[in-house]
Amino acid sequence: MEAKKVWFVTGASKGLGLTLVKKLLQNGYRVVATTRDMQSLIEEVGQVSGMFLPLEVSLTDNSDVKTAIEKSIAHFGKIDVVVNNAGYGQLGTLEELTDEEARANFDVNVFGALNVIRNAMPYLRSQRSGNIFNISSVGGLFGSFAGWGVYCSTKFAMAGFTEALAEEAKEFGIKVSVVYPGYFRTDFLNKGSLSLPKQPIQDYKAARQSEQAHLENINGNQPNDPDKAADVLISISKEENPPVHLLLGKDAFDLLQSKINTITEDAEQWKEYTLSTAF
Repeated sequence: MEAKKVWFVTGASKGLGLTLVKKLLQNGYRVVATTRDMQSLIEEVGQVSGMFLPLEVSLTDNSDVKTAIEKSIAHFGKIDVVVNNAGYGQLGTLEELTDEEARANFDVNVFGALNVIRNAMPYLRSQRSGNIFNISSVGGLFGSFAGWGVYCSTKFAMAGFTEALAEEAKEFGIKVSVVYPGYFRTDFLNKGSLSLPKQPIQDYKAARQSEQAHLENINGNQPNDPDKAADVLISISKEENPPVHLLLGKDAFDLLQSKINTITEDAEQWKEYTLSTAF
């Protein structure tokens, strides 16, 4: 019966989402895959079948997401695993990004995922089972990257609401994990996938250097294999007690250790002030 689980994967036409969809189908799972580019997804994976349901969905439109969930239930009868994978990288310092650019990144990366959760939860609650994987980033662990502040804040937000959701959902037998991938060799850093600031300020040398490094040096040389990430997600979905926090990649693990050390050092150095506020 394990191979008959139904997975609902957003952002499925490229990157980790596409790799996961292909891996799931190879392993006999039934898959709903959402995308903004239906033709590309069909070319990569195939037409609608008894195993596969591609859907063109605007995740920022709650009613469109609701319809997609309803179509999924009508096609497969249930949903077992939800993967909130859709999202994009927005480069730019906090000063130079416009309100429109910042809000657009939150609309997709945060509110799009919340729309999926809001509409999937009634079905998961009614069946008293399910898994939800919210795909954050190492940028949701560690925000000290010049020019990545808005993007990192969307991924910090995902980590925060995932922790709350894990508590809210556990009484219904629903298991929730936030996933922090490190650098994986996908098209995430391609110029077509990464949004650059419309009004760059050249004074921000560190941000410009980071932008150049990601586009020209890191892209194509990422140390992690998306195929292996898909294997991990499938394995974790079978665990009786999966983690709320799941790191993917040695680079993610190392950044977590760096963050722990930084916070611990600050806390110890300024402990006298911290403890001085009691009555």
